[in-house]
Amino acid sequence: MRILMVVTSHDKLGNTGDKTGFWLEEFAAPYYVFTDAGAAVTVASPKGGQPPIDPANQTPTQDRFKADKRALDVLAHTHRLDTMSADDFDAVFYPGGHGPMWDLAEDPVSIALIEKFYDSRKPVAAVCHAPGVLHRVQHQGKPIVAGKRVTGFTNSEEAAVGLTKVVPFLVEDELVRLGGRYEKVADWQSLAVVDGLLITGQNPASSEATARALLEVMKSDG
Repeated sequence: MRILMVVTSHDKLGNTGDKTGFWLEEFAAPYYVFTDAGAAVTVASPKGGQPPIDPANQTPTQDRFKADKRALDVLAHTHRLDTMSADDFDAVFYPGGHGPMWDLAEDPVSIALIEKFYDSRKPVAAVCHAPGVLHRVQHQGKPIVAGKRVTGFTNSEEAAVGLTKVVPFLVEDELVRLGGRYEKVADWQSLAVVDGLLITGQNPASSEATARALLEVMKSDG
């Protein structure tokens, strides 16, 4: 199994003056789900190199990752996204954090890559804010999420962290606007939704479940 993980290179939280990036829990938990299952993981970002980690993200779940020199080295030397090809992988996974809302959501390279994975019948997974990277992705002339069961960071979760007016768009609203059949559970509870080759997770707590759901789809599809 060959899995591409795509993280943000964006570190500015709108015009707040604060820093953002990707949410480490949403990278670390899936990374170990994949590697513990024997998958070969490649990590890429728009700019390559060390991607920005959201400074607000500090949880015990990351202790293993922070003590793992090999994993830290992988993260410090991410590949440039424009050098990646869907032909070289079996699936793609996008961790969230607020950063992807600014760069990956509008990145033509990322958009084309997701379309190539999906059109090649390879699973596409995204968790928390990362389902927002799908908002310009098309399949057969329609939004990729149209008519699909999906989830992502809820409006109420965004309100709880006080960033409703800061983010470029609200993930829940955007998925609904695009015709997605949006689902959610109580704030901060785990939810992973699978619809064919599209796998989405609601929030940071959903990271591991979303990764495991991706592996199940890969097994059943393989």
